[in-house]
Amino acid sequence: MPAYAIAHLQEAAPHPEIAEYIERLPATFEEHGGRFLVHATPHEVKEGSWPGHVVVIGFLGIAEARAWWDSPAYREIAPLRSRHIEGDIILVDGVPEGYDPAATVKAFRDALPPG
Repeated sequence: MPAYAIAHLQEAAPHPEIAEYIERLPATFEEHGGRFLVHATPHEVKEGSWPGHVVVIGFLGIAEARAWWDSPAYREIAPLRSRHIEGDIILVDGVPEGYDPAATVKAFRDALPPG
């Protein structure tokens, strides 16, 4: 089942460390089967507020995503970003091929109060 690293990063002033981070980043996830799915592309906000940037890196599974995040190669460069850019980053499982939300809907309806 695929997994994703998703980052919502705030605007930041240009800095040489950010450039170095971006240059070195692909090598840290490619060795874990990761690839950019969204990076340096504009997004269109349809509801709410979403300032900043979106980055999505796809992996074959959550184990590979965790291995990348915890890898010495990534841990070494992470401060180059975190010293200059605030944001939120999550690792999340995708859904399997042929996913049907019916079970999720049933669980939600079962949790509703009677009436």
